[in-house]
Amino acid sequence: MIILGLTGSIGMGKSTTAQMFAEMGVPVNDADAVVHALYQNEAVAPIEAAFPGTAEAGGIDRAELSRQLAKDPALFKVLEAIVHPLVRDKERVFLDHHRAAGAPLVVLDIPLLYETNGEDRVDAVAVVTCDPQIQRERVLKRPGMTEEKFALIVSRQVPDREKRAKADYIIDTGHGVDSAREQVAAIVQRLNSQKRP
Repeated sequence: MIILGLTGSIGMGKSTTAQMFAEMGVPVNDADAVVHALYQNEAVAPIEAAFPGTAEAGGIDRAELSRQLAKDPALFKVLEAIVHPLVRDKERVFLDHHRAAGAPLVVLDIPLLYETNGEDRVDAVAVVTCDPQIQRERVLKRPGMTEEKFALIVSRQVPDREKRAKADYIIDTGHGVDSAREQVAAIVQRLNSQKRP
């Protein structure tokens, strides 16, 4: 089974691209979705212990957590020490399941793949990219997004040019959905044709 890591900076179109892989029958493990689920279950108690006032009836109050992190960005390390091991556990379950099912290819959708040395856990990496101006326009259209929030998020991410330089595959979403889908299809075809021992 080939494990493809999918990553890309905010606003590059990674989520849409991950959906394209899924539509082509490739199992996708979405790290963001896993974190969202953890914020309603296993991660609630340890996060509340480290960030008092963030737990509410439905799980973690993400707005309150973001507010606390914005006041002291060093606290990201505390949060990551809680969340990352839980995410890895879910990832292992996903991989074991699809390996047993005989899947030839799976995708690990990991936004901070390079930032967390995630390339060590995959066989190849596909980076989703686009022109910086398109990225900016996409991100600033999001509800509640500000220039300051955008700058904070980007400051925590490996620059796009570095990601592209390290990538095995590059998917440029700046030329429309059809173009991106063709690029994804070519990658799926190529990887599915490779035989893993």
